Amino acid sequence: MRRRPPHFTRARWNTPRLVRALTALVLTTVLAFAATTATVLTGARDGTDAIGHRSGPQAVRAADLYFALNDMDAQAADLLLLGADPDYTALRRQTLEAYEQRRAQADTDLQGAAEATAADPAGQRAVHTVLGELGHYEALVARAQLLAEQSHAPAGKPSAEALDAYRQATDLLRQQLLPAADQVTAANIATVEATHTERRDALAHGRWWILATGLLALTVLAVLQRTLSRRFHRLINLPLAAATLLAAAGLATGMTLGSRAEDQLTVAKSDAYDSVIALSRARAIAYDMNADESRYLTDPSRASAYEQSFLDKSQTFARLDGATLTTYDDLLAKAAERHRADHTQVPFTGYLGAELGNITFGGEQNAAERLLTAYRQYQRDDRAMRALLFQGRLKDAVTFNTGLAAGQSNADFATLTAALDDVLAINQHAFEQAVADTDADLGATTATTGALVLAAVLALTVLGVRPRLREYR
Repeated sequence: MRRRPPHFTRARWNTPRLVRALTALVLTTVLAFAATTATVLTGARDGTDAIGHRSGPQAVRAADLYFALNDMDAQAADLLLLGADPDYTALRRQTLEAYEQRRAQADTDLQGAAEATAADPAGQRAVHTVLGELGHYEALVARAQLLAEQSHAPAGKPSAEALDAYRQATDLLRQQLLPAADQVTAANIATVEATHTERRDALAHGRWWILATGLLALTVLAVLQRTLSRRFHRLINLPLAAATLLAAAGLATGMTLGSRAEDQLTVAKSDAYDSVIALSRARAIAYDMNADESRYLTDPSRASAYEQSFLDKSQTFARLDGATLTTYDDLLAKAAERHRADHTQVPFTGYLGAELGNITFGGEQNAAERLLTAYRQYQRDDRAMRALLFQGRLKDAVTFNTGLAAGQSNADFATLTAALDDVLAINQHAFEQAVADTDADLGATTATTGALVLAAVLALTVLGVRPRLREYR
């Protein structure tokens, strides 16, 4: 085989060709670095946008629908419980106003849920179930109220016809409306979980790709700088040095933004959103517990079922293994004392346990402690109400249960829900702040700045090389 002369290789890789090849390699690696950074950060922005502006708020609205439906039924139960007793005229008017407010809220939330589940067949079916049955539920409640008014029944003793209409309404709510509303919430929660997992993993891998492509671009720039220095006997090429500094700054910025996006995604999802959902559901459960008390007083034939339902919801709110309605207060008191002795210990689960185990933000610990205190008081009120009924003091039990004066059950329930709202507001604010921070970090300003830096690096690279190549013309 004929061998190529030695001068062939030297001619092929003479200085102009070598510089052009290195320049092309620099431009390619810089573009690859820019494309990788843009892809990773755009994915982070899209993930945060999905959680922060779509699925997350939609899940909260769906949970709010669950809450509104529960409170509608709680107010309907109170209306039936109060009867035509003139002592409760003002309270009956307030209760009816609250019912109408929750009905309007449920309609609004339902419209939002319909929009949120447009691309989810299962969610759409659940929304259609609520849409189809909510009117039926409202008609049954209206019938129960009308029959109660016509019978002029005393407090706690509705007519059989009114009670039957309310039973149908609350059974419809519990068997169809609430499960459907919960399905809408669950669908959005699942979307948030999937998006968070995907974006978290993509960011973790993407930051390594940003680092690898950025270091490669810097390495090739350094090789080009050294080649020009050796071949042209110049100490430094200023345009290339500027391009290298800009590329290094771009790498540092890309890594920082990726890290911040990952941290903010964790804050938004794990620290804030998980608590928002738990607390939103806890609020709905609390209102349903409150309704169970009114149902318990209103419908003696179902009293044991409503008593068990109250305990089941109490366990959902703050689970204490092995607790009965008789022992729940004492077990809760002991668990609360253990927790207050060491806030890292949360000796119960449920929604309240999940919140106390996920304290992250300023003021959240104190707010959660107030919630625990208010919940304990509300549970004590429940036992006091049942004791009054056991003593045959039905009207006293009704007054204590529905009263808004200090020391009465509904007044303490208002304290409980206000404490819930305080903790919820802290986490909601943190969620929105994390999303806003990511929007600011990865918005149009960052994209424009990145594009300008990229253009500058490319232009400076060409500007640094062209004068040297002209020397060979």
